[in-house]
Amino acid sequence: MSEFGSLQNDAVTFFNTLADNNKREWWQEHKATYDTQLKAPALALLDQLTAPLSKLADAPIKSKLFRPHRDVRFSKDKTPYNTHLHMMWQIDGDAPQNPVFFFGIGRTYTTVGVGMMGFDKPVLTNWRKMVDLDTDRILGIVESVTDQGFTLREPDLKRVPSPYDPDHKAGHLLRMKGLTASRELDQITDLKGQIMDTFTAAWPINAMLISIAEA
Repeated sequence: MSEFGSLQNDAVTFFNTLADNNKREWWQEHKATYDTQLKAPALALLDQLTAPLSKLADAPIKSKLFRPHRDVRFSKDKTPYNTHLHMMWQIDGDAPQNPVFFFGIGRTYTTVGVGMMGFDKPVLTNWRKMVDLDTDRILGIVESVTDQGFTLREPDLKRVPSPYDPDHKAGHLLRMKGLTASRELDQITDLKGQIMDTFTAAWPINAMLISIAEA
């Protein structure tokens, strides 16, 4: 079994039990399990992929493990803990906004992806301009990734924004306020290697987003 071979199964087992016992008392009793079986290997995975991702992006990388505690301030659901393990590698380049690489394990998914969750206002302007002016190239890059089994996030808007043609060839892209592409991992035999392979396959999306942000 590879170094991270049990992370997915350990996470699913832990979160399935947590879902039925999502209370502070249970968490305190089982925090050592989280720290040992989930947090420690997750931090090691973040660390070990930082160098190859920095080489792929030709830029420094900042990594982040998202905290297990939920922000319940504005939620009707007051359960205190997330039932997923999410992590992120942020490109720390010179662009006004930089894309990320992300990986997550939930009770029913193991997902790898890239992109920008939400465009800053100037980048959104650049995005729409480039999609309109360089439609075929942008569509070609996106389709080269989706043809490999990646799924784009759903568009944020119901209609193509003004002043663009409502029947624009890339209308689904113009309706987006952020762009991510993700793919599920199945039949995991080498988690670290498969994550890196997936990031590499989706890299054209991040490269495109960097160039658009810099435009």
